[in-house]
Amino acid sequence: MVNKELRSSLLLLVTAAIWGFAFVAQRVGMQYVGAFTFNGIRFALGSVSLIPVIHFVEKKRQAFKEKQSDDARYNKRKILKYGTVAGGVLFIAATLQQVGLIYTTAGKAGFITSLYIVLVPILGVVIKQKSSPNIWTGALIAAIGLYFLSINEDLRIEFGDFLQLAGAFFWAVHILVIGVFVSRVDALRLSSIQFAVCSLLSFLVAILFEEIQMSGIISALVPILYGGLMSVGVAYTLQVVAQRHAKASHAAIALSMEAVFAALGGMLLLSETLPLRGYLGSGLMLIGMLISQADNFGKKAKEMDVINEWEKQRD
Repeated sequence: MVNKELRSSLLLLVTAAIWGFAFVAQRVGMQYVGAFTFNGIRFALGSVSLIPVIHFVEKKRQAFKEKQSDDARYNKRKILKYGTVAGGVLFIAATLQQVGLIYTTAGKAGFITSLYIVLVPILGVVIKQKSSPNIWTGALIAAIGLYFLSINEDLRIEFGDFLQLAGAFFWAVHILVIGVFVSRVDALRLSSIQFAVCSLLSFLVAILFEEIQMSGIISALVPILYGGLMSVGVAYTLQVVAQRHAKASHAAIALSMEAVFAALGGMLLLSETLPLRGYLGSGLMLIGMLISQADNFGKKAKEMDVINEWEKQRD
């Protein structure tokens, strides 16, 4: 069991690294193509990359002689409906993030986007989910960190940082929406459809407002492939596999490292730097994110104790 937990934690850390360095790929890609063109191709690749995974899972289900036709989770009409709604929210979040990266650094974008970790439980209050003192404490600390990271001497938030903050809000909404939908339909099929919808909407806007040139796409091919196949296809699959055995505490810490990897990638690959107050703000935001997840730590630990006891009895 310990080996499974360790492997899962390492896989989640790899997932966070892939997502963190994706901010660098997104910035580099926009040197050659527009934001909507980049997202259109990226999410199209992400949607297609999940098809082999869906096929593999389906074969495993068939091996156990499970009847998918009788399972409401595989209802095509429901998957299409929920995928369209989720894809619309994803389009807004991804657009704000991608356009925001034109005006801010990969490192700052990573930390501000990661605020969805704090915003999800706060927004959960709207749908009558309980919110503990740890969540509000974490939110306050993260807000102070955001002040040091993004508010300038004129007490105004930088435009790019504002777009990332708005994007974090929609990433949080997206997570809540997905949380409702995955209890009703298959998660992999839902993800593939939502990525396809996001891609279609991005292409529609790109056709209207951007000049799409094959030479630019070829020049941005490596960042596009990384953003589509690695950040969406590979990282999503790793997350699904890893979270089957990972403790919530380990998962929260590992995935919160996405912001750190974004900052590290920005420094190493794009020569980005932050003033001292920026590093202070980043640290406070990371602490706030972890505190907001503290309630999950104990809850999941109890669940793991029950599972461990069951496995001992089984052996």
